Amino acid sequence: MTGLLTHRRAPDEPGAGSGTGSGAHGAGLLARAALRRDRVLVAVWLVVLTGLVYASAAATPGLYPDERSRIEAAEALTSSAAVVALYGPITDPTSLGELAMTKLTVLYAVAVAVLGLVLVRRHTRTEEERGLTELLGSTAIGPSAPLAAAVGLAWGVSVVVGVLAAVADVAGGLPLAGSLLFGASWAGMGLVGAGLGAVTCQLSASSRTAAGLASGALGVLYALRVAADVGPAPLAFLGWLSPFGWQTRLQAWSDPRPWVLLLHLGTAVGLVVLAVVLRRRRDLGSGLLAERPGAAEAGASLSGVVGLTWHQHRSALAWWTVAVAGWGMLLGAITPGVGDLLDTDAGRTMLQALGGEGALQDALVSAVLALVGVGIGAWAVVVVARAGADERSGRTEALLSTATARGRLVGVTVVLALAGSAWLLLVAGCGLALGGAVAGATLSGSVWWAGLAYLPAVAVVTGLAVLLWALSPGWAPGGWAVLVGCLLLDLLADLLDLPSGISELSPYAHVAAVPVQTVDPLSSLVLALVAAALLGVAWVRLLTRDIG
Repeated sequence: MTGLLTHRRAPDEPGAGSGTGSGAHGAGLLARAALRRDRVLVAVWLVVLTGLVYASAAATPGLYPDERSRIEAAEALTSSAAVVALYGPITDPTSLGELAMTKLTVLYAVAVAVLGLVLVRRHTRTEEERGLTELLGSTAIGPSAPLAAAVGLAWGVSVVVGVLAAVADVAGGLPLAGSLLFGASWAGMGLVGAGLGAVTCQLSASSRTAAGLASGALGVLYALRVAADVGPAPLAFLGWLSPFGWQTRLQAWSDPRPWVLLLHLGTAVGLVVLAVVLRRRRDLGSGLLAERPGAAEAGASLSGVVGLTWHQHRSALAWWTVAVAGWGMLLGAITPGVGDLLDTDAGRTMLQALGGEGALQDALVSAVLALVGVGIGAWAVVVVARAGADERSGRTEALLSTATARGRLVGVTVVLALAGSAWLLLVAGCGLALGGAVAGATLSGSVWWAGLAYLPAVAVVTGLAVLLWALSPGWAPGGWAVLVGCLLLDLLADLLDLPSGISELSPYAHVAAVPVQTVDPLSSLVLALVAAALLGVAWVRLLTRDIG
């Protein structure tokens, strides 16, 4: 059968991957093996998410010590449509817990959903794409065991995330009941993310496409929540169609609705059941959606390594550009209302010390750019990790069997990682400036290109990722550990009172807080030299070691 759905092979036909087992036999063994492989990844996510919850819970009481200051801050937040679109509404302005968890209730819940999605994709579609699932199918492992193991692992990790979030809230001084409900809502988002990943992994034969479908679905769900919270009253019902809308409608910190958590659980179970049904309707190694090989004339653009590498990453770069520009404009639109958040005696004193509201808006932009700079480093890691995956799968060896030189292949990968990062940093600054200008903010004129100040730090991250790839293709994904380490140092150094020598291990610690500060040419030059040295060592290693 051709068309939308691929041919369905009977379970007893060759290649159906039925294995010698039945059902989900062996799922527990696979889940334990998956947890062992992902122990570092899971531990890092748990530390980051728990640290963010505790930092927000512990810091808020000092910023808003009385009910009056909390009401003023909540009114300032809810008065900005851009803030509500980003973080969600505050239903009880007197609640300390709701104010403390404003960012984490909806926005950071996206990270919890993504964690569940990533774990399921890694141990279903990615392993199937690499041929490991077919190998397992020749043993006593049941055909449904990989999916059951991946979902079980993701659900277990989601529950642990929820428990740790609740403990962090209580440790930070927030009420027990609200903390438990907040933690349960995060766990629910992890369950939903895992279910969504399980479904999308049945639709496409490509792990990258499956991730794109899942990300698009999360974006649509988030947009439904935004339309419900900032749109006209008739659209309010859309909030009940999105798990992100359920996060605020739970009202964990005042007048709670515990039954809303059943929506998370029911949706997650329904998605997993759907994934099981879809799994039985497709061949091993294929997806239900027909693959699109593209037009025949497109082959001309793939005649060289430059065209091939660009073809692999152009769609991803386009989506990154749209996402970075959109978030930049949204965050820029928030800046005019930042002064209202400090409409207290202490806040006005701080505002005066900073040099006025314009300076405060620039300070907010600099804080946003610091996080954006780390986030855009992920683009470089994605490009390098893809190169490592191509080498492990044998595609690089096949490419090098042609007239393609190894140095050219490495050079194209590095250039795409750095040039793409520079482009995205420029887009981020332009998005912030444009969003602020539309909203009437008084930002510094250098905001347009301020993001480029982080390019030397991103280059260091790129150099470390390429060096890991040079040491071994299996180490190429280690660039994620480098990036997460930088994020942890930036976010938790002050909270944990780390020595300055440790916090300065992050290359981002040596970038000026633009546009509040001016770029230090010496620091930028040193970072550039470090990046060049790392890339030079990696270059020599990649040109001399065996492929694969």
